[in-house]
Amino acid sequence: MLRANWFRLFLIAILIVLVLLSIRLHVADGQSTTSELSGNASTGLRLAKMWCSECHAVERDSALVGRRAPDFADVAKRTSTTALSLNVFLRSSHETMPNVILTRGDADDIVAYILSLGRK
Repeated sequence: MLRANWFRLFLIAILIVLVLLSIRLHVADGQSTTSELSGNASTGLRLAKMWCSECHAVERDSALVGRRAPDFADVAKRTSTTALSLNVFLRSSHETMPNVILTRGDADDIVAYILSLGRK
């Protein structure tokens, strides 16, 4: 009887772990993030032109001669690019980038814009 109870608890624990892992994978794929839902891509384009265009080609068909940073369209095509990864990147400081402090809303808008480039 005691062995049966331990076995049930073990199965329940495994089930919980599997559910948590599947949720984590779902979010990591960028399929369920608030940034994709709450950001405004057109506002993100405007902000990117204002803050990012000196180093990045922010529009799909634009190119910078001697650019120092990747095109936003190229970033959008990367398999590692998700709303979460972009938000973390934009909200962290980097040695090679200006120290622009973005509000959560501004970051969400820029993320929505970059992700929109990958859908076209």
